[in-house]
Amino acid sequence: MTVLDSKTIHIISFTVPFPANYGGAIDIFYKIKSFHKAGISIILHCFLYDRNEAPQLLKYCKEVHYYKRKMSPLLLLSRKPFIVASRNSQELVDRISKDDHPILLEGVHSCNIVDNPQLTGRKFIIRNHNIEHDYYRILGSVEKNLFKKWYFQMESRKLRSYEKKTFPKASEILGISKQDTDYLKANYNKGLHVSAFHQFKQQKLSAVNEAFAFYHGNLAVSENNLAALFLVNKVFSRTNYPLIIAGNSPSKELIELCESKGNVTIKANIDSQEITSLLESAHMNVLPTFQNSGIKLKLLAALFAGKHCLVNRPMVKGTGLEKLCVVNEDAESFANSVDSISKVPFTKHQFDERTELLTNFKNDFGVALFQELI
Repeated sequence: MTVLDSKTIHIISFTVPFPANYGGAIDIFYKIKSFHKAGISIILHCFLYDRNEAPQLLKYCKEVHYYKRKMSPLLLLSRKPFIVASRNSQELVDRISKDDHPILLEGVHSCNIVDNPQLTGRKFIIRNHNIEHDYYRILGSVEKNLFKKWYFQMESRKLRSYEKKTFPKASEILGISKQDTDYLKANYNKGLHVSAFHQFKQQKLSAVNEAFAFYHGNLAVSENNLAALFLVNKVFSRTNYPLIIAGNSPSKELIELCESKGNVTIKANIDSQEITSLLESAHMNVLPTFQNSGIKLKLLAALFAGKHCLVNRPMVKGTGLEKLCVVNEDAESFANSVDSISKVPFTKHQFDERTELLTNFKNDFGVALFQELI
């Protein structure tokens, strides 16, 4: 049975992908919209823990089902990673076992059902959002809270072991970046590069151009908090150019630091529409990262709808998008780039130069790759 024959697919989502206001939710939500547009019927299964049910999803899905994520601390003792063990539902297994549709698993988080005997012989496709054991290892290396550091390090070890046991059982694994896909092919002899889905149907150049730099991300994630602190402490302390930082749940340290700087403004917990407006109107988007995994949706957003894009090497390594950005090696070169680019207009010609390289990052291209896979 194939998606093109049955026109129906199960999608197991590690969270409720609405509102689409951070990386993982954005990829899943716009994937759902793109599948719906392509005529694929979706039976969506979501784990509830920090978000509410979203009736808006029924606009694009044939069915939507919710399962409570099990957050017991005792699951930390499981041999499985906590992000996997906590997403365990017999109700989900029973429901899926009633048909023979392919099953798309969003992230290793959603893979608990792969070894369930009720689903022996089913077609499993894993959407790999990150090389998760690397992601958690790096989170642990920058975390200051001792319990969280221990958790990230332990989870990283479990994820590496779990991945080795689980990924070979998938029919295919979809890598979100070329670099991640190369890793999957080398380790599991399977892997198809399907880039992140996003809200931009086509490139858009705003006529508004305001004199500020912009950084956005989920600031509750230590990686993004670290990147924001780097910009304030190391980069914009060397220049008077204005910086706006936006995102959910900024740390007290970040808030206080921004308030102490005359050229830095922080906008906490604003909606995605305001974030997009800031991204489009900013003279430059500044996007450092210290986590070279997957592909950052903030990078795609900046290239589809923003103007000048300043990054460090880990943000673009392995993406194929290096030519479209100003790539910096350290804080000093970042600050020098900010000062020099602040004086340079962003032209329509520069924007049009992005078209060819961004073709492979459009949602329609991703859907076509998925259908070809099936």
